[in-house]
Amino acid sequence: MNGNQIEALIGMLVTFGLLVLMVLPSVIGAVRDRRVDRQIREAQEGRTGEEVPQKSSSRSTVPSTATWYAEGRRSKKLVSS
Repeated sequence: MNGNQIEALIGMLVTFGLLVLMVLPSVIGAVRDRRVDRQIREAQEGRTGEEVPQKSSSRSTVPSTATWYAEGRRSKKLVSS
């Protein structure tokens, strides 16, 4: 091999290496997406076989402090206007 052939080989290897570095993240993402899709599909298939009714709470619901504060602010605005 002479100098020109070695330079061409190095150039091709560098170009191939850059191509791999650019394509690798998208390939990894596609493989990950397929794995997540498979896990979701398996979870849905497992869930459709067992339907468990939700239990309602016997405890009464109390509005949170944020709801109470917002209600008070709204009523004051209506009275003052």
